[in-house]
Amino acid sequence: MTTNNPLLEEFTYAPFSKIENKHFKPAILAAIDAARKEIDGIANSKEEANFENTIAALEFSGKQLDRVTSIFFNLNSAETNKEIQKIAQEVSPLLTEFKNDTILNKALFKKVKQVYEIKDQLELSVEQETLLDKKYKAFSRNGANLPEGKQKELREIDKQLSSLSLKFGENVLEETNKFELHITNEDELKGLPESFKEEAKSVAESKEKEGWIFTLQYPSYIPFMKYVENRELRKKMALAFGSKAFHGDELDNQDYVLKIAKLRHRRANLLGFETHAHFVLEQRMAETPEKVDSFLNEILEKAKPAADREFAELENFAKKLDRIDQLQKWDAAFYGEKLKQELFNLNDEKLKPYFELESVINGVFLVANKLYGLNFTEVTDVDKYHPDVKTYQVTDEENNIIALLYADFHPREGKRGGAWMTGYKPQYIKNGKNERPHISIVCNFTKPSKTEPSLLTFNEVTTLFHEFGHALHGILANTTYPSISGANVYWDFVELPSQVLENWCYEKEALQLFAKHYKTGETIPMKLVEKIKESANFHEGMATVRQLSFGMLDLSWHGIDPTDITDVKAHEDKAFEPTKLYPDVAENCMSTSFSHIFQGGYSAGYYSYKWAEVLDADTFEYFQEQGIFSREVANKFRENILSQGGTEHPMTLYKRFRGKEPQPEALLKRAGLLPKE
Repeated sequence: MTTNNPLLEEFTYAPFSKIENKHFKPAILAAIDAARKEIDGIANSKEEANFENTIAALEFSGKQLDRVTSIFFNLNSAETNKEIQKIAQEVSPLLTEFKNDTILNKALFKKVKQVYEIKDQLELSVEQETLLDKKYKAFSRNGANLPEGKQKELREIDKQLSSLSLKFGENVLEETNKFELHITNEDELKGLPESFKEEAKSVAESKEKEGWIFTLQYPSYIPFMKYVENRELRKKMALAFGSKAFHGDELDNQDYVLKIAKLRHRRANLLGFETHAHFVLEQRMAETPEKVDSFLNEILEKAKPAADREFAELENFAKKLDRIDQLQKWDAAFYGEKLKQELFNLNDEKLKPYFELESVINGVFLVANKLYGLNFTEVTDVDKYHPDVKTYQVTDEENNIIALLYADFHPREGKRGGAWMTGYKPQYIKNGKNERPHISIVCNFTKPSKTEPSLLTFNEVTTLFHEFGHALHGILANTTYPSISGANVYWDFVELPSQVLENWCYEKEALQLFAKHYKTGETIPMKLVEKIKESANFHEGMATVRQLSFGMLDLSWHGIDPTDITDVKAHEDKAFEPTKLYPDVAENCMSTSFSHIFQGGYSAGYYSYKWAEVLDADTFEYFQEQGIFSREVANKFRENILSQGGTEHPMTLYKRFRGKEPQPEALLKRAGLLPKE
């Protein structure tokens, strides 16, 4: 079974061109068997348990399995198909079973516990202490202390959750791919800029149809909602987007939402926690659901009055402009863009020519060079999983190889929506060798057309900087142990490196490095830079309330006992009540496509985007005080945050960098939500 399987041979870079779908399951099965043997060797060793032969040995066990599964599940997100999805459903329960067999291995836990109980006598480094604590809690927080009957129930729950969340994601992807709006009368596209029409036309041509086709992929959906004057068509698109997996058919996710929420709650109870949020937040900076609730409401208190004012202003503007009866969700982007244009004389069409994708990539590389001395060279001899993917070798000022970066920028059918950073190999130090990481960023940006290169909206520019900030967390990792390297940090700390880098997109010094007209090479005019800065807080109240609403919805599923919830939509409406601005749309439901919390890792953690904004505003304030390209501040950020991963408590690392705890005032000030003095 294992012969001629590229995934089971030694490889430095993921051997994408050699991998066929048939290789995945045998490779995963073989890697599970190999990992089991390693675990058994540690658990049944006759040697007395110590840090090296138990904790470090456990940390470095199963490395082949980690690499094979990272390749497989990354492809299931970025380049999937029905066969890969079927394999995912088959192997996920096996991986869950292996994980549980490890966590619930009595002999292994006994050895881990022995080391944990004498930790004060061991003279461990801070990083070793953290790893020991993490390993011990991985067992104790996941059922190692439970009686056998409850362990069995836990195993069954984990198996179900693994399968349900995969199916949830598959349904969202299929719903996204299934919808298309086919337009044959160009008059119906009045208001839509030519570049977006051209892209829609090429989609239609690829499907051998006349006219224009629009989809629910962001580069198609967002411009449509922002520019198309035909209100009925905007409504049609908004209803399709907002009702993904909410149609009562075979792709409906309501049942999955209820089952996932209830199983997570039951699991938390089994482990002695009041709710899933209590379980999750025990290992977060926020610590408890009560603190998260208090944090969200504190920001809401400041943002809601501003949001109400902005909404009233937008509604009055729309009524005056087009005499509409009431502002609806499908009007938000359209009239928001019109009002922004009136107030600032600024829109994406003016900005896009200055943001050719290649220039923005070079720009983010230049920013990283000025801050951290990194150099990025495109390489063509590394295997890729799709022709769209670019690969870069990352080196430092002494020309040492620091990392390999994969970048995948355009939407396609086998790729889920959104943007994310991931890895194909972690950074760690073993046998004196510092193994460098292979990092990947995945986005869904506007494709090049027949007449234009890929030109980004300003929102896409900030998205690229955001994901690249995550990538830097991986690229600059410098720890001994892989499970606490790079972005393996508390979930409400992980967004700091990504969100802080977005700030450079608004700064003249940074924009002048890369924002150049794709035809003339002219640097972005100062007046446009000033307008970007001026408009940065446009509708910030509404944007903040929207983000808070997602955090509150997440907490409403995971911070309570969901046993009695039977109606997903009714529950969601109640959760959204404190943040409500627009009239409700009966046909729409967010929970059924809220992949962050029902498929990704953000359950009981969506608040962390806002939490990290406090950290990032405070961090950037420091850069502004010293100069946005201050090497001194950048070095402190690199040494105390980016290179340290999860080696210490995030607040300890943050205070070492900043000299103090972060204050929410920095965020409120930046967002323009503090009362004018």
